[in-house]
Amino acid sequence: MLHGRDAERAYLASLLAAASEGRAGIVLVHGEPGMGKSALLDDAAAQAADVRVLRTAGLEAESALAFAGLHRLVRPALNGLEAVPAPQRRALRVAFGEEEGDRIDPFLVALGTLTLLAELAEAQPVLCLVDDLQWLDAASRDALLFVARRLLAEPVTMVFAARDDETHPVPGLSDIPELPLAALSPTAVRSLVEERTGTPIADHVLTELTARTGGNPLAVVEAPAQLAPGQLTGTEVLPQGLPLSARMERTFLDRCRRLSPEAQTLMLLAAIDDSLRLAELMRAGRALGVADVAFAEVETSGLLLVDGDLVHVRHPLVRSALYQSATASERRAAHVALADALARVDATVNGTGPGDDTDRGTWHRAAAADGPDEAVAAQLAALGARAESRGGSAAAAAAYERAAHLSIRDDARAQRLFAAARNAYATGRIERTDALLKTARPIADDRPLRAAIDRLRGRIEVAAGSAMDAHRFFIIAARDVAAESPVQALEMAAYAGVLHSHGIDSGLALPPGTLSTQPTPDDPPRVRCLKLLLEATRKEAEHDWGGAIAVLRTALGDGMAAEDRDVWANLGNMALHLGDDAAHRSYFAAMLAAARTDGAVMEVLYALHRLCFSQYAGGDWASVRRSADEAVSLARSIGQPAQTGTPLAWLTMLAALQGRDDYDELLTESTGLLTGRHLGVMDGFVADVLRWAQATRASHAGDHAEALHHFTKMHDGVVTRLAAAPRILAAVQASDPAQAQVWTEEMERFATASRLPWAQAVACYGRALLADTPEAVALFEASLRHHEAAQRPYDTACAQLAFGERLRRAGRRIEARQHLKRSFDTFRDLAAEPLAERAATELRASGETARKRDPSTLVQLTPTELRIAQLVSQGMSNKEVAEVCWISPRTVAFHLRNVFSKTGVTSRGELAHLGLGEPEVGGPAEPQAAPAS
Repeated sequence: MLHGRDAERAYLASLLAAASEGRAGIVLVHGEPGMGKSALLDDAAAQAADVRVLRTAGLEAESALAFAGLHRLVRPALNGLEAVPAPQRRALRVAFGEEEGDRIDPFLVALGTLTLLAELAEAQPVLCLVDDLQWLDAASRDALLFVARRLLAEPVTMVFAARDDETHPVPGLSDIPELPLAALSPTAVRSLVEERTGTPIADHVLTELTARTGGNPLAVVEAPAQLAPGQLTGTEVLPQGLPLSARMERTFLDRCRRLSPEAQTLMLLAAIDDSLRLAELMRAGRALGVADVAFAEVETSGLLLVDGDLVHVRHPLVRSALYQSATASERRAAHVALADALARVDATVNGTGPGDDTDRGTWHRAAAADGPDEAVAAQLAALGARAESRGGSAAAAAAYERAAHLSIRDDARAQRLFAAARNAYATGRIERTDALLKTARPIADDRPLRAAIDRLRGRIEVAAGSAMDAHRFFIIAARDVAAESPVQALEMAAYAGVLHSHGIDSGLALPPGTLSTQPTPDDPPRVRCLKLLLEATRKEAEHDWGGAIAVLRTALGDGMAAEDRDVWANLGNMALHLGDDAAHRSYFAAMLAAARTDGAVMEVLYALHRLCFSQYAGGDWASVRRSADEAVSLARSIGQPAQTGTPLAWLTMLAALQGRDDYDELLTESTGLLTGRHLGVMDGFVADVLRWAQATRASHAGDHAEALHHFTKMHDGVVTRLAAAPRILAAVQASDPAQAQVWTEEMERFATASRLPWAQAVACYGRALLADTPEAVALFEASLRHHEAAQRPYDTACAQLAFGERLRRAGRRIEARQHLKRSFDTFRDLAAEPLAERAATELRASGETARKRDPSTLVQLTPTELRIAQLVSQGMSNKEVAEVCWISPRTVAFHLRNVFSKTGVTSRGELAHLGLGEPEVGGPAEPQAAPAS
């Protein structure tokens, strides 16, 4: 029976009740050691009637074994794997060591777990209990936290329990609802003591006992063992040594020290490895000269618990006390004995998955090593390779790093440090990755290895550091390996070239003639694309825009055949820089689809970020919002807040354009992220998109000087060209024709060189704004003719509005109306209400009233609802939509009900007639809060 936990029990019961009604729930139970976290989870399991209970717990001995904890959780349900989509099913089987295969992305394992739990919940509600989260292996922890964040309309409850530890907090828990365990009240202490002892406790003793134990349940339970009945009833004086919660380790250690030396050896073995079987403990003990009688002694002491064939110490405090008090030689001897015991088991029993005996034994040998040991280092490196292939990047990084420390030769040490860094980077541990790379590079004699190290250092700087440093690293890598590995050098040089095209220049450059950019008939598509990409960046650096665009278009023709997502991303980035909206969107849509299929979550995020640019330009603002919302949700789901920077900036921009009330909140969040974190190459993009948003907001408020102030602070070439038309207009409205002239001339030079329709349209628009009315009419008409081919509807509508205003003010009201009507219709379609209202006002001034239209269905639907409606309208089932959107079929059904309610349709077939548009290939949907019932 639990004492003093009625409120906590009621809270968990409410989560189970919500699950029975189809609403998921998650919570983190936390408190200091001994507060009863495990007991509360035990109670929840006991009280869960008609619920499928799955349990796991973090084991410190298995914290370096990828997916060990997840495997224990879902092992009873693995007979349901056939219901999981094939890519996810294979990922789970590879992760659990049940199937061999190429490296899997850990995100697919998380998706497979989500699908498996959702399928189980179709039969009955599911309760997942995850104890000792602080010791759960990182791969399992990340997968389960992802699942928790994606649950919505599933009858699944997830309860995590973790120890409070300010020194080593569990990462990624900031958004998980918490249930802290406080100290027991005096009433609860009385109940607990009297239940344990059968002796009434005096009031003054209760007060003293509560104070000395701090209300810690474990301390309360241990205290009566040191008290006589008379001391409990108050007839005798209390001793001075009652255990405070902070002294519990010493209390347990004193109890262990009263055991025989052989029994203490067994306790140390059990403390070192908390996943031992009884036979393994006995075998290791005998190797250290422990007689069988000692086994009975430790079990009788109550400090070692035997559960079937498993043994574990009574409480984590016992383990830490024993391990810390042992000498270094005692620990090494225990690790060797355990490694030998596990090796004998593994010789006769097949491995049991990611936590098999081979890997555990290898870690014990590594812990026993007191200096370089190449044999153990090789075993650890092999362990790291297995973990990496199973998607266990954190476990692989730990194994490779320890292998490097035990390596004798520098070349092997450098290779293993790089492997550790590669895997640390995959887990998002940027600082650790950088430290490992800095250690590896000075001892790396192999040029391709040095280039690979510099390439990864460059990618770190691109993602979350200095773009200048990234350019420098890529140039150094290309120069270092050009003679020995020209294709590798070509790749680095192309990356540096794309950065340079975006205004990022470290001052370093490859000597002329270092690499050939002339394609040959024998070049594979990837090599051909890299050569053309490098040549395009070279021409762009010489301001040969026309030549750069011509070369890029040749590369774009071959790009899809390269089947390399890095190449696709760089082609898409160069297309964006050179103003080819369609190519940019096409390549990033392809990257998104391929990354989605492979579960490459970071690449999915990157593609979603970049798609926003061409989606905005093409007037598909519903897709901008959907992509940005999805990216924010996904980044938060995987614990990568820095990855929300770009999508939040776009959401801020949309809020400004559409005059929405959430603008201030989004601007505050985006600005805080920009100032508080390094966003790498996206720093400039994000800063300029936010300046653009602020300028737009000021312009709508009539503060043209403030708008111009924000526009003049923009520097990024891509963003300034996207915002060219409103920048020129802001300068004119702020009575600064000189600035408007400068920006117009910049666009004229770009338009002349590139011959892109949208650039020619903006150049004519700028000239029209600066011209007197007779000349302006011809310029506006020329601008609109170019806009017909440009396919940038917002810029077109802005030109139509400005032209209509100029005509109306010249007294040509009838001519003005057609332009004002078209601009009004476009602004309304885009939900750009401030400019729609301005166009409506101009229409009224011209003698005509704008027709009111019903709000668009696309505006009413949330991004997730729109995405799901689009997919369903194409004939996809809920299960197929769930696989594409990385949610469960129940969540699809939840959103689909909302779609039906908002649109008024009653069947899936009717959705095809609503004109919902085409879904972007491969993007995931984000979960949204289910309404309280």
